[in-house]
Amino acid sequence: MSIGLISIVLIVLLLVLLGLGIPISFALGFLGVVGLVFFVGISSVFQIAEIAANSGTNLFMLTLPLFVLMAEVFSSSGIGDDLYTAAHNWLSWLPGGLAISSIATCAGFAAISGSSPATAATVGLVSIPEMRKRGYNRYLAAGSVAAGGTLGILIPPSIAMIIYGIITEVSIGKLFIAGIVPGIMLALIFSLAIAISVKMRPNLAPRVQGVSWSIRFSSLKRVWPFIVLAISVIGSIYAGIATPTESAAIGATLAIVIASFYRKLNLKTFHGALKRAISVSAMALFMVIGGNILGFFLTSMAIPQFVTELIVSLNLSRWFVMIMMNFILLFMGCLLDPMAIMVISLPIMFPIITELGFDPVWFGVVTTINVEMGMITPPVGINLFVLKASVPGISMTDIVRGALPFLFLLIFCLALIMIFPPLATWLPGMMMGF
Repeated sequence: MSIGLISIVLIVLLLVLLGLGIPISFALGFLGVVGLVFFVGISSVFQIAEIAANSGTNLFMLTLPLFVLMAEVFSSSGIGDDLYTAAHNWLSWLPGGLAISSIATCAGFAAISGSSPATAATVGLVSIPEMRKRGYNRYLAAGSVAAGGTLGILIPPSIAMIIYGIITEVSIGKLFIAGIVPGIMLALIFSLAIAISVKMRPNLAPRVQGVSWSIRFSSLKRVWPFIVLAISVIGSIYAGIATPTESAAIGATLAIVIASFYRKLNLKTFHGALKRAISVSAMALFMVIGGNILGFFLTSMAIPQFVTELIVSLNLSRWFVMIMMNFILLFMGCLLDPMAIMVISLPIMFPIITELGFDPVWFGVVTTINVEMGMITPPVGINLFVLKASVPGISMTDIVRGALPFLFLLIFCLALIMIFPPLATWLPGMMMGF
């Protein structure tokens, strides 16, 4: 059987397994094992144990549970409410100020959560009822939070970037730093678009009376722990003081200390945070192991090399190839979660982009923005379902219609990153280490 035919059969079988509801990690591992048995030989199956052991003992896999633990512990201290209160006091006077406050809160919460659904759920529970009570258009209220939640996997620390770094062996520290400028830029684009829309259509959002300067500054008192935590985590990576894994340990420790200081951490909440950290980490580990088993089979059959040579031999413009990859990632985002997209696509795509001379760190940001779009794209936009489940009194139609305009803003931001790569590469190029 030719390599091309094997590749087509693999894609068809993967779609069938996913259609049957098989968990992605097991589907990938199953295809890898079956492929090894039939095409490489039964003796190659013994290497699966080594693949699993190497994946499980990868030091960078420790980064994920520590960052998840940091986010869970810090969330229990009520930082989401405090961030929204501060953003509300400072930004509510702007056109669409409450929606802009939601974007700002999402950006702030993203710097400690690393998760898009967690960001959307935490902020949405506070901000959407507030916006609806003040007479905001329901589409704007739902859409701003759904879109703002996507910042959770772009602004570091990012779970998606950790997975990208583990799969491609690109520096996670550089990926984190590369996401800062695009993340801030995307938050500003969202905010500017909201302000312009409300200015043109005042009925979307009634103007809210601003608060006094004393109240504004007073609200910052509860935000300082977030600032300390964010600077400690990202600053230590940028300065070369700590690796991403070490910075995750610093962040988790500081989160526990701060939550304890505010007397918001008890055995019950800490136990819940540990359980959620273990759950997310186990899911990611099984996904990586399954992807690595399939990747070992693909490598054994030289399928990535075959696809890379085929693409290069066509003499297509490298930017045409990149745009096609973006379309593929966007399509996959309509059906799969970000982690699954990366585990499935990167073993094939990454060799191609390196062969075509694209910066791997830059491509990490491009990939992250693409999977961000999938978070608010039907039929499997995770943020859409998270908001529906966590915020009472809001319909899926409201959420989808509200999120759609922000999808085009994400595409616009992606275009800017592709046209001006230094937006993603300049800051990590200035790093002192890693």
